[in-house]
Amino acid sequence: MSQEAGSSQTWLFFGLQYFIKKYLEGVVVTQAKIDAAEEMVNKHMASEMFNREGWEHILNAHGGKLPVVIKSVPEGTVVPVKNVLLTVENTDPKCYWLVNYLETLLVQVWYPMTVCTQSRVQKQIIQKYMRETGCEEYLPGLPFKLVDFGFRGVSSVESAATGGAAHMVNFMSSDTMAGYMLAKKYYGEEMASGSIPAAEHSTITSWGRDHELDAFKNMLTSFPTGLVAVVSDSYDIFAACSDLWGKELKPLIENREGTLIVRPDSGDPPVIVVQVLDALGKAFGTTETSTGHKLLPKYVRVIQGDGISVESLPEILDAMVAAGWAAENIAFGSGGALLQKLNRDTQKCAFKCCEITMKGGEKRDVYKDPITDPGKKSKKGRLTLEDIDGVITTVTDGKGDAAKDMLVEVFRDGALLVDQTFAEIKARCEKDL
Repeated sequence: MSQEAGSSQTWLFFGLQYFIKKYLEGVVVTQAKIDAAEEMVNKHMASEMFNREGWEHILNAHGGKLPVVIKSVPEGTVVPVKNVLLTVENTDPKCYWLVNYLETLLVQVWYPMTVCTQSRVQKQIIQKYMRETGCEEYLPGLPFKLVDFGFRGVSSVESAATGGAAHMVNFMSSDTMAGYMLAKKYYGEEMASGSIPAAEHSTITSWGRDHELDAFKNMLTSFPTGLVAVVSDSYDIFAACSDLWGKELKPLIENREGTLIVRPDSGDPPVIVVQVLDALGKAFGTTETSTGHKLLPKYVRVIQGDGISVESLPEILDAMVAAGWAAENIAFGSGGALLQKLNRDTQKCAFKCCEITMKGGEKRDVYKDPITDPGKKSKKGRLTLEDIDGVITTVTDGKGDAAKDMLVEVFRDGALLVDQTFAEIKARCEKDL
């Protein structure tokens, strides 16, 4: 499987171990499954198409374990586009057909890989602006600058789990508990993410418009210490910032042991963020970073959770810089754009046959090269992934050096060979950030 091209110039590889543990490890073929599959497949195809003999061979000769070997780049590795990321090969000549049966499942790794890759790009964007606006001392907080709000916007619980865990490779802020649970169960991570108390619109609007001040005060007093986020655009975000937060509740905010995080949730993000910062700056005052950018007092910050994507992040941060604001003043939350607004073509992930072995033992290179789209030409022959003069490169046609291959066996004949921890994966990708 490889990436042919895409919106990012790199992959951050993640998620294969979950699919192996969930669907491939151990005994996965049973007589009951074979019988059920035969009935369904033959009805679906309206003919006797089911390969009972092949599946019963796996059951009888291999105890129901899949006779394939999977090699992949270690999870957490950053790989340039147009490179091989994993290979699959059958280990029993009688099961030559099995590899293609696994394509539909294994190619689904495109999803956590794409989320992980785009999440990393957003981390790089935020890091860049923090450095450029004199916020180096706040960089330890970078892993908390982009919160996953995406659970309710995805197509399934499994999407939330795999995508949510993928985001946690880069950031520790998340409200997607399914991702937290996947990281714990399949990657051995006890605390992949964290969250904070936060109001949403109904917890404010249920007090009524005339009692928005009481709703705000209730959040501050219910959570007297630490971080607390309060959505503030239920009615008039500007009045909320200048009058309610900036006057009525100002003493409570200033004397509280923690940080109030004001959340606008409507309007044009590059415009509204600057307007909110200006209002809060006028109310609470500011200091300056080493680069001369304005910084709110440590007890007040902003989170923008509406309209956040790879494309909008630099637009918002550019607007802040143009208005003289430091990047430390803000964190972001992303939902649909983080976990749902993407597909397999976002990074152009493909799974193609590149080599076959003939009955006599002859190996034959296999590839496609459509005249109507040269960009879909696939790699041929046995593949290795090697570091050549500091550049990660796929070597094709069986010309690679196995001793230099970055692809390692992670699965063979039903057994997981490498159990990667979440901590190892995070450390691997942090090294290249």
